[in-house]
Amino acid sequence: MTESSHDLNITLLTYTEIESVKGSIGNFEVTIRKKARSVNMSKCTGCGECREKCPQKKIPNEFDLGLGKRTAIYIPFTQAVPNVPVIDRENCIYFTKGKCQVCSKACPTGAIDYEQKDELITEKFGAIVVATGFSMFDSKAYGEYGGGRFKNVISSLHLERMLDSSGPSAGKVVRPSDGKEPHDVVFLQCVGSRDESKGLPYCSRICCMYTAKHALLLKDHNPESQSYVFYIDIRAGGKNYEEFVKRTQKEYGAIYIRGRVSRIYEKGDKMVVCGADTLTGTSVKIEADLVVLATAMIPNPDAAELAQKLHIPYDKYGFYTEVHPKLQPVESVTKGIFLTGPCSFPKDIPDSVAMSGAASVGVCAVLSKDELIVEPKIAWVDDERCTGCLNCVKVCPFDAIETREVDGVQHARVIESLCQGCGNCASTCRVKAVTVRGFTDEQVYAQIEASMGKV
Repeated sequence: MTESSHDLNITLLTYTEIESVKGSIGNFEVTIRKKARSVNMSKCTGCGECREKCPQKKIPNEFDLGLGKRTAIYIPFTQAVPNVPVIDRENCIYFTKGKCQVCSKACPTGAIDYEQKDELITEKFGAIVVATGFSMFDSKAYGEYGGGRFKNVISSLHLERMLDSSGPSAGKVVRPSDGKEPHDVVFLQCVGSRDESKGLPYCSRICCMYTAKHALLLKDHNPESQSYVFYIDIRAGGKNYEEFVKRTQKEYGAIYIRGRVSRIYEKGDKMVVCGADTLTGTSVKIEADLVVLATAMIPNPDAAELAQKLHIPYDKYGFYTEVHPKLQPVESVTKGIFLTGPCSFPKDIPDSVAMSGAASVGVCAVLSKDELIVEPKIAWVDDERCTGCLNCVKVCPFDAIETREVDGVQHARVIESLCQGCGNCASTCRVKAVTVRGFTDEQVYAQIEASMGKV
């Protein structure tokens, strides 16, 4: 990331959001909102004086999922690029009470700018790559697991932050309730995944492997610890994945129990995990110091909103839809927009990296050509029949129909580079002025007659 920030051919626009996307492949016009940092990026040197002097030091750190604290002026994490802080206006004393300005007084370069406003900029691009990632399922939906009520029932992402040497506990795994090091740790897999009752019947794909990784790292950090893993099935589909899981069991002593957990409750300073072992047909009860939930991967909360701005389809879960899952896995229906990583469906790191490479090649293929070949089966408008009702404009999901004036009357016109040949416009047109090439009534009837041997 740091290398990218120094490349003259790469412009990083951080702390920004997409407002709107217009145009088509080779000529996208994107309006971007640059949020106000209240810090002048050209003056800031990243010295950190403002963060050290800020009196607001007890704000829950979002990157650490609330395990750590941050100041009102902060950078999201240690390796953030660029190394320029932002002021949290909702928690800053100056913005909430009109007092303080300690960060402004501490800044040696005068980079603090309380009057800074959001800025809208418009840029043109030949192609767009969507790499928006994913979010984690909220385990509060499982009341039987504590529903967020127990401090010592955490998600796998909480544990990941603890294991990080730059994390809230400096790489040491501790119980959030008292800061003590846990001895017995229970891992629950498929929390949200493969559960139709919660509306998520799909497998998140990564949980089996990162749970094995966490059990291994936990043993490395504390050789006296003992890990228990409740699972439905082990889905370790990848190079050396199965061997890694076996190694976690045999060399690091992780105990795998095939079955679901029915209930978790507190007993003193312990968490009692009640479940079943379906291989032996017996019930299991474990008194644990810490419980880790392997929660499902879900789309970002604003995934549908972004899809509507980009004019790309998404499925019932909110994942973006590719043209074909096997033949065109990185291309969206809207030409010139490519999908990478788990924004289209849960994927692990190797698959995400492979998709990123494929999307990059797709972008190069677009930008390296002076002319583009479009599909022949697209819509067209017969000006002699068009009455100017413009119903076709309203139903087009790709904004591929524009209006133009013909003999003083507004007519529809198809933008060929945007049209995907879905046929919505043709089915809506009451006077049959819009048709899809290759799918006129005469052509369809001819195909039917040919198939019935009436040529």
